[in-house]
Amino acid sequence: MNPDLDAYAIQNLDRIITPALLVYPEFVDSNIKATLRMAGNDANRWRPHIKTAKLAATLRQLIENGVQAFKCATTLELFTACEVGARDVLLAYAVMGANAMRARQIAERFPASRVSVLIENAEQAAIWSGSQIGIFIDINPGMNRTGIAEDRPAEIVEIARELNESFRGLHYYDGHMSGVEASQRETRTHEGYAHLLEIVNALEASGIHVGEVVTSGTPAAPFAMSYPVFRNASFLHRMSPGTVVYSDMTSLEQLPGFGYQPAALVLSTVVSRPTSLYVTCDAGHKSVSADAGVPTCAVLGHPQLEPLKPSEEHLPIESLSADNLPSLGEKLYLIPRHVCPTVNNFDQALMVSKGRICGIEPVSARGHGNPLLLLGDERVVL
Repeated sequence: MNPDLDAYAIQNLDRIITPALLVYPEFVDSNIKATLRMAGNDANRWRPHIKTAKLAATLRQLIENGVQAFKCATTLELFTACEVGARDVLLAYAVMGANAMRARQIAERFPASRVSVLIENAEQAAIWSGSQIGIFIDINPGMNRTGIAEDRPAEIVEIARELNESFRGLHYYDGHMSGVEASQRETRTHEGYAHLLEIVNALEASGIHVGEVVTSGTPAAPFAMSYPVFRNASFLHRMSPGTVVYSDMTSLEQLPGFGYQPAALVLSTVVSRPTSLYVTCDAGHKSVSADAGVPTCAVLGHPQLEPLKPSEEHLPIESLSADNLPSLGEKLYLIPRHVCPTVNNFDQALMVSKGRICGIEPVSARGHGNPLLLLGDERVVL
């Protein structure tokens, strides 16, 4: 990973308050097209998770490239996707209580968007009774986060039968493939899909048609596309990587050779030089997420710099050499290790094109919606 700093550099840096989120629409568009090539240039095979994108502007870019089906994790992300005109949105989270009521409100407000949800048992299915919301059954592929265990096909068949026409398909998020050695990842991913097909076959044998199967975050995405059964199946298969839209250190390492490039950076300022080999910038973990470990980021154009463990507002950085140590006040461009929660740290994004800031966009789907939105007060809006 060695992006050219010149391609990201901005003029008039002294007018930007840091830390700042930078989004490069041309690189976003390039990453979208790279993913479509992975999908055989069939936009219908991709249901991107918008937990990464979060900007309405980025969702519009996806739609302009032919992507119409999306996946999300919060009701605020659902609202944002429907508001920009997404035709099909899966709320890939088993919402309950007031969260489920909010999802119903959004589906009713945007009837042109087909809204679906996940369930993993009959009790959750009952929540959606009488609604027009579609339902996907969530399958646990061994990640043990959510879903029905894949070795319980009879239970899955019974739930699907009770759903009748609201049953849309299966959701199978194999995100744990990121922890598998790269040389074994395709084999292990395909083994999981073979188990998934056993569930599909059990449903079809019971007279229950599976309309869609959603699999694969970023690390497994290429292997969903290389799995031959998905190409000519009786169901529509969609992969669902979202990180690729902006790409980060992790996704660039996982998907070499696909043409991805960083499209979202954090601009920071050097605020201290505490030793001859250390500098500190203003991009602590309240700016660049630390959830994926240390280093939290890479410094673009400075391979000799190694970010260390951050605190809330400070990011100490060690240099391999005292030569070319950044000066006080110098701006550093940071590539996040995990871009999704990093984007979520910012209220606005500066849109950058050809070295200039061409606009500022709200990070529309960051955080969560107003927790009192069910009070019925129309003045409380997202």
